[in-house]
This record gives sequence, C-alpha cells and structure tokens, in this order.
Amino acid sequence: MASTAEPVATFPHARIRSHAGGLPVEVFLIAQLGHGAGDRMFAEAMARQRAHPRFIDELDEPSAKLAGTDFDKGDATALYTFAVGPQGHPFHRHAGHRVFTAVTGSGGALLRFSTASDAQIAADPRSFLDALHHIRLPPDSLFTVRFGDGAWHQFVAPQAGSRHPVFFALSCHTDELGGPLPEAERARVLGGEANLASLTELLPEPVRALLAERRLDDAGIPTVALAFDAVPGSRKEQLCASVRGVLGRIRGMVSGARPAAGFIDGRRPRVVALPAPPAGSLLHGELAQGFDHQDTFVLSVRGNGFHGLRASRILGDVLDGFLQHRPAGVSALMKLRNVLVRPLRLRTSPLGCPVSSLLSAQRDHLFLDRFPVLAQRTGETDRDAQVVLGADDRHLVFRSCVGVTIVSDDRIDISLGTRVRCSNAFGHVYLALIDHVHREYVAPAMLRMAVENAAERTDGLVASDGLFA
Repeated sequence: MASTAEPVATFPHARIRSHAGGLPVEVFLIAQLGHGAGDRMFAEAMARQRAHPRFIDELDEPSAKLAGTDFDKGDATALYTFAVGPQGHPFHRHAGHRVFTAVTGSGGALLRFSTASDAQIAADPRSFLDALHHIRLPPDSLFTVRFGDGAWHQFVAPQAGSRHPVFFALSCHTDELGGPLPEAERARVLGGEANLASLTELLPEPVRALLAERRLDDAGIPTVALAFDAVPGSRKEQLCASVRGVLGRIRGMVSGARPAAGFIDGRRPRVVALPAPPAGSLLHGELAQGFDHQDTFVLSVRGNGFHGLRASRILGDVLDGFLQHRPAGVSALMKLRNVLVRPLRLRTSPLGCPVSSLLSAQRDHLFLDRFPVLAQRTGETDRDAQVVLGADDRHLVFRSCVGVTIVSDDRIDISLGTRVRCSNAFGHVYLALIDHVHREYVAPAMLRMAVENAAERTDGLVASDGLFA
C-alpha cells in the first residue's frame, strides 16, 4: 500500500481545529536529537526538577514552578517544568492559554486532544470522543505545542507497557489569570500560591465512565503522525525506533545513576584585584615606614535605586557580614591554622585574618558603636566610609582597610585591602606560605560573602539585574 505521508521542507506540524470554536491545537516538530538522547535528558532534568524548592508531584505530572507572576509590574506570565513518565497522565484541561516545548523520550509520545465544549459534553458525553484527535511524535525529538483554554489533553506512551518516559517539558503560561478561573484559584494566582496541579481540572464523571468502557487506540480516531528520519509506519521508522529505544534505556539508566550537576558562573559581579589601594584609602597611612605585603580587592555592585543610601550603613552591614557569613572554606583553613600555630603562641581567631580584629574586646574606638576599629572616616555627605582593622602579633603586624564608596546612583564599590610587615624570619616564612591562598581565595571569598550580606540587609542595594537576588 502506497504511503500517504507528505514530505515537508520545514518543521513537520499538525493543526487540530477546535470543535467548540476556540483556538486550534498546534504541534510542531523542531529537531531530531541523538539516539537515546530523550531518555537521558529526561533522567537528568527530572533529577534537577526534584531538587527545585517549588517541586510538586501530583496528578502523575511532577512539576516545578521556575518563575511566577509579577502583577505589580504588569507581568501575568509564569514558567514551569513538568514531566510525563511511562505511565502517562490522566485527561485534564486548564483555564488559560498554554505554550510548552518538550523533548520526547526514546519511545516517542502520543498526544491526545479533545476540544469539545462543556455544553457539548453536557448534552452528550460522546461528543468528547467525536472531538478527539491523536498526534504521534517520534522518539528523541524536540517539539512545541500551543493550545487555548478548555482543550482537554492527555499525553501517553505510543505503546502500552512502554518503559520509556513520554517527555520532559518547559511550559509558559502566557496569562496565569486567563480563562474562566474559579474564584478560589484566582485568589491563589493573585497570591502567588498557584501551581500546575491547582490549575488543573480533571474530566467530568460521565466522560470518565465513557472512557473506562472504550480503549483509546488509534482505530477510528483521527491521527496525525509526525516524523523526521523516515515515513511514519515504515520499516525504516520501526528499525530506527528500536535502536533508539535500546540506546535510550542504556543512556537513561546511566544518567539516572549519577547525581545531577550544574554550575553558575557570571551571575555574581567579579572581585577585582587592584595594584594599589585606591586614592584616598586610609591604608596609605598605615605601616608607612615599610611593609612586606600589600593587596587590595574591590567588588562593584551595579544596579539602580542607590540614591539616598548611606555608605556608613552599608559598611556596617559589610562588617556584620564578615562576622556572620563566613565562607566555609575560609573557616576550615582558619581551624587548621589555629591548630598549627597555637604551640607557637600566635594569635588565633575563627575569622579570616584580614578582619579577625572585629572580635577584639577593645571598646576605645568603635564604628557605629558596635565594631572595634583602629581608625575610621566617613565623608561629609556619607557617600564614602572606611575603617581600619588590624593587630600586632609575634611574627607580623597587619592592617586592613574596609571601604564603601557610592560612586553613582547605579554603582557602589566595596573594597578590602591589607598591608603586612613581618617582625622576624618566621614571619617571612609564614607570609610566603599563605600569600597565594590569601590572594586567590581567602580575601576575595570573604569580601564577596560580606557584600552579599549587605545586599540582603540594605534596601535598594539588590541590583536590578539580579546580581544578589
């Protein structure tokens, strides 16, 4: 029998007209992925989805809310991930318009849609079946779907008993308040408490009873099969599907057996090392007779809404950050250092050395009536503020300067600089041993965490581009 498949030069697609006169259902195949890639992607994405703080597992459709609405800024959209496993999920619908992009598992996917209206179903539940259409998708493929509110849908594996997941999706709710939402759910949306399950409506009982009596295979149901590599139903397609299925099981099991990993680089502003303290730094007047080590690190926060902030208050929050938010790696290094130097009767402290004097018991000179310092200066307009910290030990003397400068309404510079003068030969050896780790890790890590603390505590310091969000 000759194939009726139509070759296309663009994206294979299907369009289902709405029986209720609403928006059509549109499905587009975008790309064919590597053999077994669908199962692998599903396993890895599911692991990340389960770890998300807004993960829920309901209605056989585990999901996570990645981004919610912001009605104060006129944004009614929301972004979700959701997954459909080998068992599929029940028929359901949503009040609002939906657009999602997904990757099928290595066994493909069967999409079921019925666009019968409530009035049609109430008059005759069989109208649900009259409006039912199927769309078959190939294994390991990227596709996108768009449909209006009220479209009943169910996503299942093409073959009963399949061990392959159906797909993993990224879904955009173009208007979280769209469609005929019940008042209780509308209140949940406005309160930011809605989730994929709460926005889901299951089939009415008469239709569920009807479906329990009928097997929803392709026989008698209008079906569109989309494919890339081979004509749907051909031997070539069957062979390709078999290979993809085997490789998918292997790749899925391998990916599922290892922990999901992810990294973020560039989300935070960079800590920059300066060749010398900035002009006007109090560090220029410290150990002026000579020093053996000098460094300065600066972190620039960029955003908006900085007008009216006081540098002294921000500096206080930075100093508090040194005390309350200590990098775990720096704390571990300090514990090791304290054990090693205690027999030598050197100073010990749980804080990183540049700011360890913040734990000093002296109360002769306090910044903001809280922090013990050796010197301090705040500009007349409170656009810049500095403090000097430090201590004299048996083997060396150090001075550190922590400063905040509000450069403009969209930039604030926070700096940490240190000078060290060695008192004896052991001091030179000690300094040589710690110099690299101090410059490359200890000082930058301490400065970053202290500034993040200030960003959390100071209104307006959270940059508009989310540097510390």
